[in-house]
Amino acid sequence: MTIPFLPTAAAARHEVCVPALTSGRAGALFLDERGAATAEYAIATMAAVAFAGLLVVIMRSDEVRGILTDLVRRALTVQ
Repeated sequence: MTIPFLPTAAAARHEVCVPALTSGRAGALFLDERGAATAEYAIATMAAVAFAGLLVVIMRSDEVRGILTDLVRRALTVQ
C-alpha cells in the first residue's frame, strides 16, 4: 500500500508515492547509523561547554579565588 504525497506545487501535477513502512524497511531505518558519530561529537562538545561554564562560575567565587591565591603564595614562598 502506498500513500499519495504532494510535497510542492510543482509536483501537484504528478502523484508522488511514499512506500509503505514495512517491518523490513523499518528495521533498515533503525539500524542505519549514518550521522551517529556526528551526533556523538555534538553531545560531547555540548557537555564540555557546560562543564567549562560550570568551572568559570566556580572559579569566579571569592572563596575559590582566595584558596587559589593562598596555594600559589605557599608554592612560591621559600622557607
